[in-house]
Amino acid sequence: MYLQHFTKEQLGIVSEALDIAEDMTSNYYQLSMTQWKRHPFDLKTLKQLFGEDIRDDAFALLKKYRRSELGEAEPIPKGREFYIICLQDHHIIRALKRDHELKLLPLLAYVLTHELVHIVRFCTYKERFDVTEEVRRSREEQVVHQTTYEILKELSLPNLSHILSYYTPSRMNIDICMF
Repeated sequence: MYLQHFTKEQLGIVSEALDIAEDMTSNYYQLSMTQWKRHPFDLKTLKQLFGEDIRDDAFALLKKYRRSELGEAEPIPKGREFYIICLQDHHIIRALKRDHELKLLPLLAYVLTHELVHIVRFCTYKERFDVTEEVRRSREEQVVHQTTYEILKELSLPNLSHILSYYTPSRMNIDICMF
């Protein structure tokens, strides 16, 4: 089955959305550049993903690694965690085709902010990445949706209000992330 990848233009929007997400998340948590670097992550899109990293049930997959799992060439302090946000281009593009009020930039700003909130929470031990209990995973998603909503609610971005209406704290209609 053919899975649609982001175009070159859409990849530019991914970059813009990541800048927004990083700025908004670091402002919310009041993280300096040095503190932000303590939460290392990378972003991959569908063309860079293989096998189990490709999902159809969320807009993004969040994976956690340790230095030994990535190899010695990675610039990660020994023992430090490293996260990879795996965007699911095909799932995001399908959502945009289904709902013409959704726009790529605000949707990605939400998805990436959501993932960065998870990363900050995992790195600061507010929640464990490897939690398996369904109730705790569900609670984590509720907390992260609430926090993401708080971070983005004042942001002036066209069509963001449409996305935020999906993610008001009492309403979560779209699966953002799997971890």
